Amino acid sequence: MAVTKKEKPDAAKQVKDAHGDKPAQEKKGGGLVGKLALGAFVSAVIITETFVFFFLVPSGEEIAVLAEQRLISAAQEIDAKEREMAHKEDKIVEYDLGDPYSISFTPPGADAPYRVEFLLFGELHAKDLEQMEELFAEKKRRFEARINLEIRNMSLQELEENQLGLIRRRLLATSTEVLGEPLLLSVNFQKYQLLED
Repeated sequence: MAVTKKEKPDAAKQVKDAHGDKPAQEKKGGGLVGKLALGAFVSAVIITETFVFFFLVPSGEEIAVLAEQRLISAAQEIDAKEREMAHKEDKIVEYDLGDPYSISFTPPGADAPYRVEFLLFGELHAKDLEQMEELFAEKKRRFEARINLEIRNMSLQELEENQLGLIRRRLLATSTEVLGEPLLLSVNFQKYQLLED
């Protein structure tokens, strides 16, 4: 009977082999190599991530310094652009106010007729130049008619004044009234002559 008992374990072994199971000793040897390979791979990944973290990824302080530098340079660029725009807007330019004027009339209180010849120009901010061109093109004839009327209503003393301050102030007020916008900062004469006819 002892013989039959020995045969039974062999039969069980044959049944296991038939199902494709490998003996226990072979499983331990192949599993150990796989586990070692898996452990080596995981270790390599961890070492690589650690290397990348410590040497390639900047620290929080470095990121803060870089961000601060970028903010400062962006603020300086914006400030420079704003200063440039403000300088352009504050720049004073000249604008010719019509063709050369030649007005013949007899001033109030004078005995003889006189002729006033001049070129008139205004000073304004560069930012207002485009608006001034549009308004002046639209109202040029009205503007010239009002200038003629203002000059004809001036006394001989005002016309002979050395600095022409009163005339300039009156013409500036007239220009603001005719144009409808206070664009001109001042009105000045070029080649001003008062001649007795």
